[in-house]
Amino acid sequence: PSHLLLGFVAATMLMHGRETADAIGAMRFPEPGFWLLCLVLYGVASAVLAPRLLTGNISIFPIGSSDYASTGSTVPLGPVSGNFTQSIYLIADLICFAITASIASTPAGFQTASRALLVCAAANIFLAFLDMGTYATGTSWLLDFMRNAQYTLRFDDEVSGMKRIVGSFTEASAFARMTLGLAAFTGTLWVCGRSAVLTGTLTAISFVLVVLSTSSTGLAGAPLVLLIVYATAAIRSGFQLSRPFRSAAVLCAPLLAIVAILAVSLNDAASHTVSNYFDDLIFQKSTSDSGIERDSWNTFALQNFFDSDGIGVGLGTARASSFPIALLSNVGVPGALFYLLFIGSAFLGRRGIPMSDTSDIRLAARNACLGFMIGDTFAATTVEQGLLFYMFVGVACAQPERAGYTPPLMSGMPTGARI
Repeated sequence: PSHLLLGFVAATMLMHGRETADAIGAMRFPEPGFWLLCLVLYGVASAVLAPRLLTGNISIFPIGSSDYASTGSTVPLGPVSGNFTQSIYLIADLICFAITASIASTPAGFQTASRALLVCAAANIFLAFLDMGTYATGTSWLLDFMRNAQYTLRFDDEVSGMKRIVGSFTEASAFARMTLGLAAFTGTLWVCGRSAVLTGTLTAISFVLVVLSTSSTGLAGAPLVLLIVYATAAIRSGFQLSRPFRSAAVLCAPLLAIVAILAVSLNDAASHTVSNYFDDLIFQKSTSDSGIERDSWNTFALQNFFDSDGIGVGLGTARASSFPIALLSNVGVPGALFYLLFIGSAFLGRRGIPMSDTSDIRLAARNACLGFMIGDTFAATTVEQGLLFYMFVGVACAQPERAGYTPPLMSGMPTGARI
């Protein structure tokens, strides 16, 4: 549905000259969109050419269907349906990024995009509670209207007696990955003092849901996202008395973590429960059927990278279980270089006045992207990272200051307000 709606948004934007010009401008050299455009062009070209030029003794785990029967094992390299679908998705990502960068280039558009992302974080939490509620009451059928895919959906599974939280997604790892990114966004806004009650509440609930989701991706990624938010608070506070809340948070967070660990360790029942939970989802994950399967995906994907002499076997060709490996195996060194230039130019460029409203929101958007990338590193099977990721990158790149004064994130909140 998101890609269908994106088409209507793009058609509407083409009717407005300024927005269209801004979207095209977002892809000029050396803007971040230029490098994303290069990645898309190379990816689409590789999807068409690589599976045909490299046909031979290379074995792949295909994305989608191929000329061979689907047995869950490797097949000889050749064109697969993923070449087409992943190309369409990556083109849509480029369009989404350009549209977001265009809309967020004005103060009103930037404010609207920021609020929309907060609404997304709240909706993600609502759908997670709806998922748990319908499961507990035996009414999961109420969500069948959006769980209509033809492949196997794992929304009724349990681990250690706990329901795997999937929310609006097909599996717990996808929900955890989404929640990690959104928690990084709201958590950064919270430590920056932006709408503290709202963003703090969304952050706390999101992290609790990640831990309870029974997803290995979530459990492994949550400490890293918390570290990002903590580092942001430490850098922003500078232990200055004028910012007592953040200074106290920086000082007290490690102590609270130690107290929580000791409390669990000293309680035999709690320690046993937590130990079993982490054993099942992280420490023994590699010995499970799912872990063994994903390890084999990564092994063959890395071999595909070397067998193709570093150019990749084509966008959407080979399945992996980690975004960096998927990137290298599918689009090789050229595609990985374009991606790094895109991310580097989007994240490292200094924009606006530090600690201003817009800078704080851009910082939160960058941290959200890092949260998504952490989740993708643990579990992504393809190069395509989803429309929401590129929306966040678009917000992180936007410079509404050029168009004039940018209002606060939430109406009624004074500019520059802090906790």
